[in-house]
Amino acid sequence: MKTLSFFFILFIVPLVAFSQDRDAEAIKKVLQVQTEAWNRGNIDEFMHGYWESDSLKFIGKSGVTYGYKQTLANYKKNYSDTAQMGKLSFDILEVKRLSPEYYFVLGKWFLKRSVGDIGGTYTLIFRKINGRWVIVTDHTS
Repeated sequence: MKTLSFFFILFIVPLVAFSQDRDAEAIKKVLQVQTEAWNRGNIDEFMHGYWESDSLKFIGKSGVTYGYKQTLANYKKNYSDTAQMGKLSFDILEVKRLSPEYYFVLGKWFLKRSVGDIGGTYTLIFRKINGRWVIVTDHTS
């Protein structure tokens, strides 16, 4: 029994930790790619970080928006040009594994804009779907 416990601690625990680190890095990469797309003025590419589903939820100052298409339409309406979009930066405060399939992300966002800077906080729920991490719930304020 001691040998089995030792094996578990020596081999399995580091393997799980490595997997979590790799997943957290993949999620951070999604946010980096989103930032780069936004800063090029490409909302369509920015949206690739979201789950393309009617079940996507975006919670903002206007309440809950359901679905990828409506979330995309709202982004395009509210950020109609590069002056409105500005330059995006994220400050990731926490990336926490909830399960092998879900992660929670907490952070701050900031838009440097000629029409006036804005920013706030966000919480994201990422889900691994078909081997890819995507945002399934976004609460941004």
